[in-house]
This record gives sequence, C-alpha cells and structure tokens, in this order.
Amino acid sequence: VALLLSGGVDSSVALNLLVQQGYDVTAFYLKIWLEDELAHLGHCPWEDDYRVCQEVCEQAGIPLETVSLQNAYKSRVIAYTVHEAEQGRTPNPDIMCNSRVKFGCFYEAIDQREFDFVASGHYAQLVKDTETGSMRLLRAPDPIKDQSYFLCTLTQDQLQRVLFPIGHLQKSQVRDLADEFILPNRLRPDSQGLCFLGKVKFDEFLAVYLGTRPGPIVDAGTGDVVGQHHGVWYHTVGQRKGIGRVLDPLATSRGPWYVVAKDPGKDVVYCSNQYDEDIFTASRSEFAVENIHWIAGQAPPNLLKGDGGRFVMKIRHGPDLVKGTLRLTNTAGEGDVKLDSKDGGLAPGQYVVFYKDEECLGAGVISE
Repeated sequence: VALLLSGGVDSSVALNLLVQQGYDVTAFYLKIWLEDELAHLGHCPWEDDYRVCQEVCEQAGIPLETVSLQNAYKSRVIAYTVHEAEQGRTPNPDIMCNSRVKFGCFYEAIDQREFDFVASGHYAQLVKDTETGSMRLLRAPDPIKDQSYFLCTLTQDQLQRVLFPIGHLQKSQVRDLADEFILPNRLRPDSQGLCFLGKVKFDEFLAVYLGTRPGPIVDAGTGDVVGQHHGVWYHTVGQRKGIGRVLDPLATSRGPWYVVAKDPGKDVVYCSNQYDEDIFTASRSEFAVENIHWIAGQAPPNLLKGDGGRFVMKIRHGPDLVKGTLRLTNTAGEGDVKLDSKDGGLAPGQYVVFYKDEECLGAGVISE
C-alpha cells in the first residue's frame, strides 16, 4: 500500500491502522508547495509537515518517500484555480487536487512499482458492488468531516485502487486512536483551508497571480456605487465576511452587506443589505450545470431516458444537504437543477454533488 501522509492526525492514524491490519505500507509525502513563487508570503509549510511525517514513520517503522509534484500541481490545479477566479467564477482546488494529483499524477509517479492500493486519510467509504464489480463512494458517518464532496470527480479506475482506512470512523474516534497509538502529532490541530496554501491566505495567493483590477461595488437595489473593490476575483456570491472593508463608511453603517452578483466583463461587484429580497442571483432554486461526472461511468437509467431524477445534493462542503431534481439537457454533460428550497450562495464554478441516500453518485459544475 502506498499511503499519502500529510503530517496531520487523520493520515497518521490511517497509516497505523494499515500497519496494524498487516499491510505492507510505504508512506509518501507529496511536495506541492510552490516555494519559488510563494515563499515571500511567509513560512514554507512543508518543512514542518515533513518533519512530522518523519517522526510518525520512524515510530511506526515504515519507510517514507517524498514525491515532488510542483510542476504537475501548477499545471493541473493552480492554472485551473487562477483561470476560474479571473473569469469571476468560484473554483474548487481541493476537488481538482484529489482527481488530478493525489489520485491522478501520483498514480503515474508510482506506476512502475508494485503497489496494489493507494490509501489516504479521507473521511469517505468505499463499497464494491457485488454484481458489477464497480466501486461505490459513500459518505462518512461523521457529517461534519465527510469529504465525499471533494472526491466527487474520481473515476472507477481511480477508485478501484483506493483505501480509506478511517472513512468509517467519527473524528472523535480518530483522535482517540491517535492517543492510543501515542502518535507524536496527536495534539496537532486539524488543517484549515486549501491543500496547497498552508498558512497563506487565498486572497494573498490570488494577488500573486492576478494582482489588482479595481472596480465599483454597486448596491444591487438602488444602482448606487457604495465602494471600490480590488478585483472581482477577491469576492464570491454569498460573501458577507470582509466585504465591509471595501465599502464606503456611509454604506458600512447601513450594513451588513453581502455579495449578490458579479459582472467580470465590466469589473462590477453587486452587493445588497436587503436579506428578504430576491435581488439578481442572490437567492434562487434553479440553475444550469455543466461538466457532469458520474462515478459509475454513466448517468442513472432514468436520467438517460430524459426523465428528471430526484437527488439529495451538497452545494458546498459541510453537513448541509438539500433535496432537488436534476434533468439532463443533452448528452454532453449539461443539465438543469431545481432545488426544493432557495440558496443564497450559488455561484458559477461551484460544484453540486449528487447523492442517493449515503452514496455519492457524481457532480456537476454550476454554469449560470
């Protein structure tokens, strides 16, 4: 088993469980930090993480190797993130990191070696369908930690080789196991934010690649200019936190405000302080999706017939689930979604993940 070790508690417990179960484990630390381009923003986080990985592997008595994937990460994840942000869309680098790097080019890097499985510390479960032999991706029992949302674009080829040793556990159980194994990093807090940024804020990352392009912030209800932004990519639909910093003092006193729409072509950000009004796309239940991906390799039969399908959906990572209907509009991976209730934070580029009961069936990207 090739185990992806990050230095965090989850992957460290996963490692020890595999060793306990008798697997022949080699740990791999993926070096994806872009030190040449981002080092000036602060302390390089991979050094601390790698030191912890060494301690964990030394204690468990298993080998640790480093795989440098900076170039692949830059072309497969960073380029996507920057392009989506520049277009005024909401990217999800973590989804891309899983499909293109952790379970993508990492497979390529170890392809010539005799590993049967790749394991990680993700909170998700896999079950093999006894009839078809295909892998089914299930939510973790811990609704807060469940990471099936971030694994929604994996393919059958990728999932056939994956192990999620802690996917069936609650976070509290993982912490207990860390104490039981007396892990050197058992007191380490959970990592926050995007997989490649470490302690660097996303806005700082965008500033390196996109800089600033000021434009007006407009009150969506009145049309009045109420502030100046530094670039549409620094704001996302539904955003409340931080918007007050770029508003005029007079407008700030009439808040709180939130972002309801963006016009990247005109460099305009639209805001509102009226929470009960449906202004622009602030709160809606219908939207189009593109790039629909099905984990099974094809859409459910009823959708292929042209019927609408009922699903439980996740609009963003977290415990919240919503019910809705998906209808395919063509065979090119496009469709229309109608939620049973309105959502105030729907933005182009955002992933919508489709579930049936506990099973993650696939996902689509909000196009408009």
